Amino acid sequence: MNTEFNENPHRRFNILTGEWILVSPHRTKRPWQGKTEKQSLETKPKYDPNCYLCPTNGRMGGAVNPDYKKPFSFVNDFSALLKDVKEETYTKGLLHAQSESGICKVVCFSPDHSLTLPLMSKEEITDVISLWQQEYNELGAMDGINHVQIFENKGDIMGCSNPHPHGQIWAQRSIPQEVQKKSDRLLAYWNENQTSILEDYIKQELALNERIIIENEHFVSLVPYWAVWPYETMIAPKRKIAHIGELSTEEKKAFAEILRKTTIRLDNIFETSFPYSAGIHQAPTDGKEHPEWHFHMSFYPPLLRSATVKKFMVGYEMFANPQRDITAEQAANTIKALSDVHYSKQ
Repeated sequence: MNTEFNENPHRRFNILTGEWILVSPHRTKRPWQGKTEKQSLETKPKYDPNCYLCPTNGRMGGAVNPDYKKPFSFVNDFSALLKDVKEETYTKGLLHAQSESGICKVVCFSPDHSLTLPLMSKEEITDVISLWQQEYNELGAMDGINHVQIFENKGDIMGCSNPHPHGQIWAQRSIPQEVQKKSDRLLAYWNENQTSILEDYIKQELALNERIIIENEHFVSLVPYWAVWPYETMIAPKRKIAHIGELSTEEKKAFAEILRKTTIRLDNIFETSFPYSAGIHQAPTDGKEHPEWHFHMSFYPPLLRSATVKKFMVGYEMFANPQRDITAEQAANTIKALSDVHYSKQ
């Protein structure tokens, strides 16, 4: 990057959404007298009798978990979406509404209550990806399910209600707005160039090697040029793969490997269990062909200055557009320099 851009305010364009972000690298020099959080040093047990996600334990809805040994999924006892909702619309002048239906599932990554993804083995994470594939295929094949969103909220500051390693899947009738924005951009580029915009972007990033964190034969982990969150990262396959159901056995292992190494490095930034929201964007399951789609997994972590200082989206970010204080290149260099060995095992 031009030195001036790494030192002075500028805007960057997100090719996947068509939106801009303000970058203000000079602001990292300002003193901080804002809110800090106490770092949690609590060690979790392998099994918690009070955890509703641990094997053999009862859940709040009355069901009892099996004595599962590998990743386990179930319909959320307190789903945001319900399956049998009559399809209706409402219009009155400028007021519009429509019913929504779907299925919400919980995915327990491991029976071990003490683990997180960076503390799991490549083989264990491969099992998680296999379950994600199964759920995407099964849910996406259901009538009335046009999109399957796989995501994880890690850490209580990200709204995670249970520390047991788990994520969620929301499958629904409509295609969510963030996905639709990307679909439109991906399709426009595909129609014009007959190539994937993300595949072309990855090739450029690999050639420049300014924001690459790690790569293997099939996947790359990088800080996107247009990243919003301080240490935002993205994992994507090098070849155009529309959704995780298309991953070969070797690609699935490669995905697990780079997912593990990326989350280890995030934990190592401030030597803490790094909070984030992570999600996979992939082709809708609406029965249409989607040659434009190239799946990717994004991590949005809120920590900026230390393990106890969070980046909030407030003020200008809420009323104007996103803004960040460190450049994507600075963040990538920080993450890239870290070890692949988790700080707790060094």
